[in-house]
Amino acid sequence: MDDTLLLTATVALLVGLGAGWAVQSALTRRKLVREQSFFGLPEGSECVLVTHRDSSSAQWSIPRHDALALLGLASVVEMCGAHPEVAPHDTGLQGFGARTEFCVGDPTAHRRLAAHMSNLLPGVTVHPGDGSGAGRGTFTIGGTAYRMEPGAVEYVLLARLTAGEGDRPVFLAAGQRPVTHRAAVRHLVRNRARLARKHGAGGQFCLLLKVVNSQAYGPDVVELVADVTKAAIAPAELKGQHRAAA
Repeated sequence: MDDTLLLTATVALLVGLGAGWAVQSALTRRKLVREQSFFGLPEGSECVLVTHRDSSSAQWSIPRHDALALLGLASVVEMCGAHPEVAPHDTGLQGFGARTEFCVGDPTAHRRLAAHMSNLLPGVTVHPGDGSGAGRGTFTIGGTAYRMEPGAVEYVLLARLTAGEGDRPVFLAAGQRPVTHRAAVRHLVRNRARLARKHGAGGQFCLLLKVVNSQAYGPDVVELVADVTKAAIAPAELKGQHRAAA
């Protein structure tokens, strides 16, 4: 009798463990499928990571913060089972939509990023700066200007946009300094599940983030200023009709 009870208990335990493993595997698989859908990276697909060249180097190299941002994206690409290509911003690339694209950099110097913003975010104006460089990188969105205070307050746009010939998204991390690009990518990677729930696996969004005291904290202290999707995808307002951000 005791042997029968022991055998029954053992079988029940094994069945329970097997069922638990199956449920956990199914949940893990569902989570992976959701993330693959959000990033537009099904198993075996291709994507491209477009970044700056380091102007201070004679050889093609990537600025430090941008390189670290790409490493963060590489972990996502690997998790999804996709294959990445890294390309400099001034190399001729095909149009967008056929494969997922991650475009990281300063829109005043990053040609590919500037083109995407002009086409997909017409409501955002990026100031090129005057002859002395003053005001460079200032964003104007919905009538408000967001000027950086280097090392103290810096802004970056994080966007997921869909357009072009296919249905694959383009992700933009467009910042005022390299540390902000890294901060935006961190925000994307850490909050991908929440962003997918809020905006949908195939939804578009454009978020304005503020990096606080990067001189002391690097890319670690980030605040969401606003979801500026509606204003960013609308045509830009007439010049001169804006106010400075507090």
